[in-house]
Amino acid sequence: MWPKTDLTDLFGNEHPIIQAPMAGSTTVELVAAVSNAGGIGSMGYSKTSTEQIRDDVEKIRKLTDKPFNLNFFAHDTPVNKPDVIESTRERLKPFYSEVGLKEIPQNVSKPLLTFTEERLELLLEIKPLLVSFHFGLPGFDAIKSLKKAGSRILCSATTTAEAIALEQSGVDIVVAQGWEAGGHRGSFDVNHEDHGVGTLALVPQIVDAVKIPVVAAGGIADGRGIAAAFMLGACGVQMGTAFLSCPEVNVSDAHLEAIRISRDDDTRLTKAFSGRPARARQNNYIESMAAHRLPLPDFPTMYTLSDPLREASNDTLDYRFLLYGQAAALNREMPAAELVQTLVTEAQNLL
Repeated sequence: MWPKTDLTDLFGNEHPIIQAPMAGSTTVELVAAVSNAGGIGSMGYSKTSTEQIRDDVEKIRKLTDKPFNLNFFAHDTPVNKPDVIESTRERLKPFYSEVGLKEIPQNVSKPLLTFTEERLELLLEIKPLLVSFHFGLPGFDAIKSLKKAGSRILCSATTTAEAIALEQSGVDIVVAQGWEAGGHRGSFDVNHEDHGVGTLALVPQIVDAVKIPVVAAGGIADGRGIAAAFMLGACGVQMGTAFLSCPEVNVSDAHLEAIRISRDDDTRLTKAFSGRPARARQNNYIESMAAHRLPLPDFPTMYTLSDPLREASNDTLDYRFLLYGQAAALNREMPAAELVQTLVTEAQNLL
């Protein structure tokens, strides 16, 4: 038995473990495996087409009859100042030269990657039990429509103020994302790369501030972290990096090897690839771009300038955007279902 059952009572699953929706890394096989094991699998979407999302959901539903989560970004339209774009191009010239590129892209237009009316219409059609958001929420009408259709809403908060705003907006569960988490921070506003609240401090303050259930995220890698989350008042956990070592995940060999040799201090938050703070493995490019805290183009525009560097760098790590959290050194390489059961056994023994 679990000390708090808000999460499992709400969704009817067995274990209060949500596999984080890591866009680009999650697969339908991972989602189904986690859900079948009693957790909640999550599919993360950024630039995925509506048709592909529909196809994914059909495949997942063939693989499992258990609840799963669909996740979307909900960020504002980028407002890019011409002088910021031009100064960024100047800063990138030596990096481009190093990898043998001569031309820095002039066209910085890019699909928004955010939640659209088209995606809302799809969700109202397919009616997933769980829908989650990152970087804030879509408009009130969208949330109202999703809830009326039977979907429960989860959203990330990186501060207590954000969690309170989510509760007031009708969210069913707050995911309290600590500083340690890998990937993009769910902050509503873009903060400096060195700003954030750790999970140990964040979770109990959010629990005290809101009446809706709170799920802990960030730096949770094993049963010890799960047990600790319950002691802090959470009703469950969301874990991303821990699942990156499962065979069902879509990651490169370089990414997996980086996790294998990872340390607690080998990542940092950076805007250098996407324009929003994301925790990734440190490299020379990230360190150099962070040196003077100069502004960068908004998310996701910055990708148009950083993508050529990543693509031209081949297997070198100097320009890789390898996302994982501070607890990656605790990862175990095993199938997702086995990992869920291992986590459950470890946590329940401690609790």
